[in-house]
Amino acid sequence: MTPRGSHRLGWGSYKNLPRGRTLVMGILNVTPDSFSDGGSHDTVDAAVAHGLELAAQGADIVDVGGDSTRPGSVRVSVEEEQRRILQVIRELSDRGIVISVDTLNAETAAAALDAGAHIINDVSGMNVQQDMIELAGQHQAPYILMHSRGTSTTMDALSCYDNVADEVIAELLELRERFYRAGVKPENLIVDPGLGFAKAGSQDWDLLRALPRLREMGNKVLIAASRKRFLGHLLGDEQGPRPVAERDGATAALSALSAFGGAWAVRVHDVAATVDAVATAHAWLGVTAPLLVPSETSPESEN
Repeated sequence: MTPRGSHRLGWGSYKNLPRGRTLVMGILNVTPDSFSDGGSHDTVDAAVAHGLELAAQGADIVDVGGDSTRPGSVRVSVEEEQRRILQVIRELSDRGIVISVDTLNAETAAAALDAGAHIINDVSGMNVQQDMIELAGQHQAPYILMHSRGTSTTMDALSCYDNVADEVIAELLELRERFYRAGVKPENLIVDPGLGFAKAGSQDWDLLRALPRLREMGNKVLIAASRKRFLGHLLGDEQGPRPVAERDGATAALSALSAFGGAWAVRVHDVAATVDAVATAHAWLGVTAPLLVPSETSPESEN
């Protein structure tokens, strides 16, 4: 299968990522227990094959993680995390795929950069390690700064806000200043409001509506909503939340809205549907034109 859209294997550089449109980041969990696809790609061969599939479907970035951060999950050792992901990163990077490493650990982030990763995606938020900040400053690697409170076992109890948008932005600004003091350049810092991380009820929707305010911070903005709990509750019925595997339609809709709102990237499980959703949003905005122009003699029915 050849890559879709404007993605081309062999770019292999963050600086060569497309500009002027929302990027698609495909999720690759090399874990047995992630909330959506745990156990599906937990060997090197299976993970590499899925990473290549995500790129072929149009992912601009493949986000590789080896330690689940779902609510209630138990952390694995740094050694086990690296055993799961480093060879996967090497093989995908060698094939020219831009890689982000999803990790809370500076030691793992450093090893991943050495293995060929390009971006650090850290969900530790207010608990970020000082050595992670120093690593980002030393390497000048693009860093995704996500808002969160507590840990995977405590964050659900910390979703108390008077005004979630005001407080999340204030805490992101506080965290951002620490990275700036360490020498991280503004263009290398990407903010993520942390949907589902110490957020509950309508708070995720409040943050999505605050996308213009997040963009006013002056950094790129990543939206990571794929298959999350708040979508399950939106789509649920008297039987309970919509199952995880049945949330991709809503995820694609959110991706289109995020692209319409100017997000730098969306992080998703279903890359193919998201590529189409983002392309549709950009055509509406006039950012990109269709590759084909409908012909008056086309036999395709419009009914």
